[in-house]
Amino acid sequence: MVRRRLRQFPARIRGAALFGKKEPLSLKYALWGFLSGMVAILAICAVTRMAGHCLLIAPMAASAVLLFGATESPLAQPRNLVGGHLISAGLAVAIVAIIGSGSLALALAVGGAILLMHLTRTTHPPAGATAFLAVQGHAEPHFVMVPVLAGVLVLLLVALFTNNVVYHRRYPRHWL
Repeated sequence: MVRRRLRQFPARIRGAALFGKKEPLSLKYALWGFLSGMVAILAICAVTRMAGHCLLIAPMAASAVLLFGATESPLAQPRNLVGGHLISAGLAVAIVAIIGSGSLALALAVGGAILLMHLTRTTHPPAGATAFLAVQGHAEPHFVMVPVLAGVLVLLLVALFTNNVVYHRRYPRHWL
């Protein structure tokens, strides 16, 4: 059985043809994503200045790519955005409290985030980076609320607005 799988491996990783059928590029979709992403990051920066707490962490930028560049993706929907980040941050904070923040903790946080997001149907790839960042930064429990929840809510509000004020977009596709 293993031998057969190893023989099939090269064919399995080949992928589709280089010039397969692709969606046509849309300049207005790309430009609106550009503007929306800028507004989202500027909004997080503005809230950061008002609140006096940094809400802008790298995974928020990665989430913005999904929210404004792939709005129809299941990975960009609100349940995945909010749930994925909160689950990953919470798990990482627990891991830091229990075993610290070494290599094993980083691996457990990312692997555990993948497991929990899959089991809860909240997979959001940037949330894996949230787990990694939390362990690497020795996060404490407040990390889950600020910057994670606060930053995610700002992103969600901007996404709800910018993805629905133009006729060529609709967000979300589903909430739950």
